[in-house]
Amino acid sequence: MVDADADALLVERVKRGDTRAFEMLVVKYQRRIERLIGRMVRDADLVQDIAQESFIRAYRAIPQFRGDSAFYTWLYRIAVNTAKKALVDMKRDPLVFESTLHSSDDGDETSRSENALTSGETPEAMLASKEIAAAVNSAIEDLSDDLRQAVTLRELEGLSYEEISEVMNCPIGTVRSRIFRAREAIAERLRPLLDTPQGKRW
Repeated sequence: MVDADADALLVERVKRGDTRAFEMLVVKYQRRIERLIGRMVRDADLVQDIAQESFIRAYRAIPQFRGDSAFYTWLYRIAVNTAKKALVDMKRDPLVFESTLHSSDDGDETSRSENALTSGETPEAMLASKEIAAAVNSAIEDLSDDLRQAVTLRELEGLSYEEISEVMNCPIGTVRSRIFRAREAIAERLRPLLDTPQGKRW
């Protein structure tokens, strides 16, 4: 809540013409926005361009931002739409940019979970964890755009169902269904590696 209040104060300053306040919002969210876009496009060179365009659009639209949702939820929605438009314009399909899923330089959820997986120092354990990570990445790549986006926002970005509903512009029930189906598809891919009984995820 404190974070949202801080964003609201910065947004109000931007509306009054304080460009420095917007720069602070950019600094705060740039990495997260680039990671989000990086999971939608394979071409790493495009990520920064699309992120920059997203922030430009947000700056132009901020006078219309009413605060009905958290600022970063609103910003995520702009970034997703900007990325989708860029991909349509270039006739490319959204695909997971694999390196962003196991980047270890920013301490995100993915790197933490991978560190946990590799805490067993034996070569066998490390090999198994790499196989699992590769299987997860492959499973996410093979998901439909809607399922991939929903599970990415939930599992990797940590958004709530309500926030994902706003970003994806669909009912919460649809979000829950997409995340469930995405998790099931990933679990199915992992089952042979984890020797998980049918009917259980992991």
